[in-house]
Amino acid sequence: MSNKYPTYVDEEVLNATPLKFVQMLYRGALDSIAAARRYLRLGDIRARSLAISKAMRIITELSLALNHEAGGELSKNLAQLYHYVETLLIKANSEQCDPPLAEAERLLGTLSEAWEICAQEAAPPVSYQEEKEQVSCAY
Repeated sequence: MSNKYPTYVDEEVLNATPLKFVQMLYRGALDSIAAARRYLRLGDIRARSLAISKAMRIITELSLALNHEAGGELSKNLAQLYHYVETLLIKANSEQCDPPLAEAERLLGTLSEAWEICAQEAAPPVSYQEEKEQVSCAY
């Protein structure tokens, strides 16, 4: 019997703004890399490979979502960085070693922090007084 109600994550994804969705993708990639590092330490080859594959799929989606026309130099730099992270993940999987995973995690962590700052700056400030005022669209 399948659950007909969306899960919390499904609901969060469906209601996410584009900025929030990018943050969620970064979180998913970082979680997958952390899991891959854990599975590497445990010697679980299959689980490590699955976690790395998941991280690679997320990085690929981030790369495909770049708008090179509107993004200009930033988009180009992100594309190169995503390609580098994918290269690190491939190396970590084929050589079964941690340093490339650690570097990928560090790079994506830095980018994730930058997106967090963007989200905070994009959020409109709300003062206590504004919360108490009633809003009317009738003029």
